[in-house]
Amino acid sequence: MFELVRTARTIRTFKDERLPEPVIYQILEAGRLSGSAKNIQSWHFIAVQQRDTLLTLSKCGRYASHLAGAALAVALVTDDPFQRLTVPFDLGRAAQNMILTAWSLGVGSAMATIYQSDKAREALGVPITHIVLWCISFGYPAESQDRPPRKGGRHSSDEVIHKEKW
Repeated sequence: MFELVRTARTIRTFKDERLPEPVIYQILEAGRLSGSAKNIQSWHFIAVQQRDTLLTLSKCGRYASHLAGAALAVALVTDDPFQRLTVPFDLGRAAQNMILTAWSLGVGSAMATIYQSDKAREALGVPITHIVLWCISFGYPAESQDRPPRKGGRHSSDEVIHKEKW
C-alpha cells in the first residue's frame, strides 16, 4: 500500500481507451467501502462515461478541463456537505480510496472542484436536495509514468513531521 501512495501521480491527460467494467466496478466499490464518521455514508457516486456529459462537467470548474478527456468521471454527490463537518472529510476518504485503487490497476486520476454545482447537478440529473462539489477523472495515462518525482514538489519529512511537539 505504501508503494502505491509513494508512486501515485495526478494524471490529467488520458489515452482514448475505455476502462473495462471490472476496473470501473473496483474503483466505485473502493469508494463505497470507505470509512465514514458514525457510518453516515452521506454520499452517492455517479459514474460518467458519455463524452458529452464529460465535456459539460469539464466546464463546471476553473481547473476541471481534464474531465473532458477522461474514460470515466466519478461525481461525488451529497446532501449539504456543510451541515455536518465530517461529510467533506468522508468524501475525501472515499475519493482517496478510489484514486489509490485506480492507481493499483494502472489507471490515473485527478480531482476537479466543481464551482458551477447547479450546472453539474442538472447535467447529472441530481435532485435539488443534493449537490455536486467534486469530480474525479479516471483513465489510462497518456504518457509513461516511469519518471522520478519532480524535485521540490513535496516538502521534506523534516519540514512537516513533528514528534511529540512542534
